[in-house]
Amino acid sequence: MGKVKAFLVLADGTVFEGLSFGALGETLGEVVFNTAMTGYQEILTDPSYTGQLVTMTYTQMGNYGVNPDDEESAGGPKAGGLIVKEHLHYHSNWRSGGSLSEYLEKNGIVAIEGIDTRALTRLLRDGGSQMGVISTGSDDPRALWEKVRAHPGIGGVDLASRVTCEKPYDWTEPLWARSLGGHKENGPLLKDRKKVVVYDFGVKQNILRHLYTAGFDVHVVPASTPAGAVMDMKPDGIMFSNGPGDPEAVTPGIKAAKTIVNRKGGPPCPVMGICLGHQILGLALGGSAYKLKFGHHGGNHPVMDLDTGKVEITSQNHNFCVGVSDIGPSVRLTHRNLYDGTEEGMAHVELPVFSVQYHPEAGPGPNDAAYLFKRFREMVG
Repeated sequence: MGKVKAFLVLADGTVFEGLSFGALGETLGEVVFNTAMTGYQEILTDPSYTGQLVTMTYTQMGNYGVNPDDEESAGGPKAGGLIVKEHLHYHSNWRSGGSLSEYLEKNGIVAIEGIDTRALTRLLRDGGSQMGVISTGSDDPRALWEKVRAHPGIGGVDLASRVTCEKPYDWTEPLWARSLGGHKENGPLLKDRKKVVVYDFGVKQNILRHLYTAGFDVHVVPASTPAGAVMDMKPDGIMFSNGPGDPEAVTPGIKAAKTIVNRKGGPPCPVMGICLGHQILGLALGGSAYKLKFGHHGGNHPVMDLDTGKVEITSQNHNFCVGVSDIGPSVRLTHRNLYDGTEEGMAHVELPVFSVQYHPEAGPGPNDAAYLFKRFREMVG
């Protein structure tokens, strides 16, 4: 069977013509770009990409195939679609269990290759992220544009409720050791383990691996779980996870965070937030959220730890930020993005509460910020 023509049509009327290399069909979403050179499977399965069509800025994708160990969530990809310059149909890697195109087709993900992703990225940088559609079944770009224009967008939508777990569960898988043997690290052998409850707003599995390896017994709960139910579990620590979309729309999470951090006498235990969890904690503490022009998506963002002066290269995936300096004297800024100066972390000045906007668990990306999980474990005691 020959290659199938595909279109990418943006809300501003821009049309890109390419070829399909995933499932046939049509998908609408917010078009964003990711600057990572590798890790396409982790990116596709990151629930934070729900509702988005991901453009990879690196020119070639698919060369090392896919494998089950690189999934960042259960149930396959969560991104709405994939956009690349060139998909390599021949894959070669000892870990590979299949090709990227077969993986996309199996999971019903529409993808397009053969377009000028550099031009697309510059358009998104200049004009900001915008809605778009990838279609393999239409020869009428104008009709596709009209569908995009009619789409209400993903702002104000509680996307976390779509990707959270249906019921609580325990996590017992540690990190993979950084060796070709693929053996597990020795975190599970720690004797003095503490209980952490993780609010799942779209949690990545590598967060859970880091927590388990740091010495936690990990218990994951749905995003809508009331704060009282979590506190009744008598956790030693509480984590607010990453997730997709507009933080102000995640009202159950904000309500729970307010109850926990504003509890008389303070929270019952140390609290940590990552990405959407950071934003939710910021809103709970009285801050406000704003949308970035084109978001931060990639594995090469330099962030300074203001307490130590150390610069770490971080993995990031978010379209919104919280103005930490607007919250007031109850919190202090702990991390700042050196690309654009945005605020990347905060800590409460009196309570054991801290959070970061970026992804210290990587997956994909550098491991410079993994120390934050150790810091959280030390706060628990």
